[in-house]
Amino acid sequence: MVKPSPIHGVLFLMEVAAAGLLKADVSPPDGGDTISHPLTLVQRLEALLLQANGSDVTLRVETPNADEVKVIQAHSLVLSLQSPVFQEMLRSRNSSTVVLGESSDCAAVFDKFIRYLYCGEISLRLDQATPLHKLATKYQVLSLQRGITHYMTQNLARDSPSGQVAGWYEYALQVGDITLRDSCLQFLAWNLSSVLQSGEWISISSELLMTLLGRSDLVLHSEVELFTALEAWIVQNEPDSLTAENALRAVRYAMMPPRELFRLQTQSTVLARYQESVRDLLYMSFQFHSASPLQMAKYFDVNCSLFVPRNYLSSVWGSQWIINNPTRDDRSTSFQTQLGPSSHDASRRVTWNALFSPRWLPLSMRPMYTETGAMQPTRVDGGRPRIIITPATSSADFAGVNFQKTVLVMAQQQGRLVVKHVYNFHQSTEENGDFLSDANLYRRTSEYLVDGSLFLHVVVKPLYQSLITTKN
Repeated sequence: MVKPSPIHGVLFLMEVAAAGLLKADVSPPDGGDTISHPLTLVQRLEALLLQANGSDVTLRVETPNADEVKVIQAHSLVLSLQSPVFQEMLRSRNSSTVVLGESSDCAAVFDKFIRYLYCGEISLRLDQATPLHKLATKYQVLSLQRGITHYMTQNLARDSPSGQVAGWYEYALQVGDITLRDSCLQFLAWNLSSVLQSGEWISISSELLMTLLGRSDLVLHSEVELFTALEAWIVQNEPDSLTAENALRAVRYAMMPPRELFRLQTQSTVLARYQESVRDLLYMSFQFHSASPLQMAKYFDVNCSLFVPRNYLSSVWGSQWIINNPTRDDRSTSFQTQLGPSSHDASRRVTWNALFSPRWLPLSMRPMYTETGAMQPTRVDGGRPRIIITPATSSADFAGVNFQKTVLVMAQQQGRLVVKHVYNFHQSTEENGDFLSDANLYRRTSEYLVDGSLFLHVVVKPLYQSLITTKN
């Protein structure tokens, strides 16, 4: 074991300060003033690394084929302080040189990784996030690991030539990063319509494909749009028959109008090839469109996802709602939707009235009354936003149909308008309790505001209660 040199004591103080353990904003116990130069310390630490002053360990980074070698002069105290893996490795070494085997992508960013250990900061591009996360995970540098996970979740919407969200999802699944995995999957589901148009769609794995196809919260224009994209994926990837059949069986054909079903049967080469595997679904879908859903339910058990709508952006199922200056007054709008997805209900329309209130008070914050009827004073600084959606016609016309309302809330991220939140309710967002709770619409720079306006999309999802008995 190499004995530490005097410079290690200086390094320790610098590292503690750079890590923020010596707080610059905390006054000394004697009540005096504080002089703080944290940037100077970071600059000195960086210089220490670049100039290799007092270095006592050499890191030799090799790729599997030994086609690339990086040599970094470092300091064992800094490495040990930041990484328990390095600490154990350096404790048991018998040479001043430590050989590290890394993949090519990790070797390419290893100097950035080491610089973070010295300076506590890092600059990176989208394509460097995964290898840096790998290094942070391998060497158990938890602060960097969490920081890169946060970076990735905040940059899901950023444009790149081939897309990055699907790749990040696969990586998160591999390393068990639940936060990143769930964030990527949610982004893909809630922004699927734009994902289908990107180069990223064709390259997704069959496992991710099946995960997405099974979800009812997919946001896209229509089920036809999803089938068209699936067809392109099958043609491009040529999966085995079982994978293709399972994917095609996850399409909700009953949500397509009969004219589209006829067109697909006559024009789709993929459907022609696998028609036997989905024949029963097409048959049930045509029956669904030809008879009253209540009548059909008397003879067939059709409680399955085939008859559950997704979050379709088509005007048949909802309407965009742009609310200008959403912090001022109540706003209202009206729109129409088809009574149900069955063609039996194609000519029947439901008119909906929607009310947006920026300062609604929840029950727990409303004024209380005493036994004598006098109002109990209650101090309230402000209410929360809420949306109420009610039908303009009698509910007697909706026999057997229950409506789930969904509000898609958009946000501006990386210059793009993306779906940030999806709220499901039956009449009012009061049922959620957290509707726009973190939006802070009073802040001009809020990501939820585009030129001072709130961008929403209201979707009405009709569910035939005699058919659907379980939530999907």
